[in-house]
Amino acid sequence: MAKPGLSAAVLMLLLLGSFLSASSVKADAVLSAPLNVTIRELEVNSAVVTWEILEGDPVIGFAITQQKKDVRMLRFIQEVNTTTRSCALWDLEEDTEYIIHVQSISMGGSSPPSQPVLFRTPKESEKMASKSPDEVTMEEVGQAAQLRAGELIIIVVVLVMWAGVIALFCRQYDIIKDNEPNNNKDKAKNSSECSTPEHPQGGLLRSNV
Repeated sequence: MAKPGLSAAVLMLLLLGSFLSASSVKADAVLSAPLNVTIRELEVNSAVVTWEILEGDPVIGFAITQQKKDVRMLRFIQEVNTTTRSCALWDLEEDTEYIIHVQSISMGGSSPPSQPVLFRTPKESEKMASKSPDEVTMEEVGQAAQLRAGELIIIVVVLVMWAGVIALFCRQYDIIKDNEPNNNKDKAKNSSECSTPEHPQGGLLRSNV
């Protein structure tokens, strides 16, 4: 016959196990699948997926499965310790259909996957045709800024070179101007020596009256 104390202990363990199991099931059931999954900023090779969650869900991260339509290969993206509700999709192929699912992650596990979202990336030609002539992308703005900066650098270098040339010219001009009086004195001295020839005995030549 079983001892009463042992039976009570076994009963308590069974009740505790049932409680923990029910709590785990309840925690998993509380986390809902993400809502309003949307594709934004669709480009030829990239896109941004956004979603919403129910208020109060203990979400600590997300997981995204990305799959080409009619292809079994999956791409899995997961991030935890974040409250973001968006994710960038990169390295997409142009004119290709993709299917994505989003799941929320909590301490107790993952939510059910969201409703599948199907989208197609545009062709490069379609994207260029749909672009307005007045539309300017951030990449083009950056390239224009780089060109302006390069032009300014070239202009500054040319101005500095011209300033150096002008300064050198002015210095040479001052040197030539300073040496000009000395040259004039030398020329005058040489001319005076030539106009008064000396007598062989050292005296000056004189004319007879």
